[in-house]
Amino acid sequence: MASRNRVLVPEAREALDRFKLEAAKEVGTPLTNGYNGDLTSRQNGSVGGQMVKKIVEDYENHLK
Repeated sequence: MASRNRVLVPEAREALDRFKLEAAKEVGTPLTNGYNGDLTSRQNGSVGGQMVKKIVEDYENHLK
């Protein structure tokens, strides 16, 4: 199966990585730039959830 986790704008990869590390820090997940296979699904999911939460908040703030 092909990976669906690809960056559509390659120039944005660095910003997305910074955003992911920032979200991980906020939820207390020890995420690194390298291998993170030792983290649980719950830890990784909390990072993704935090990222979505921040994106939605930003969008809602721009609507006001």
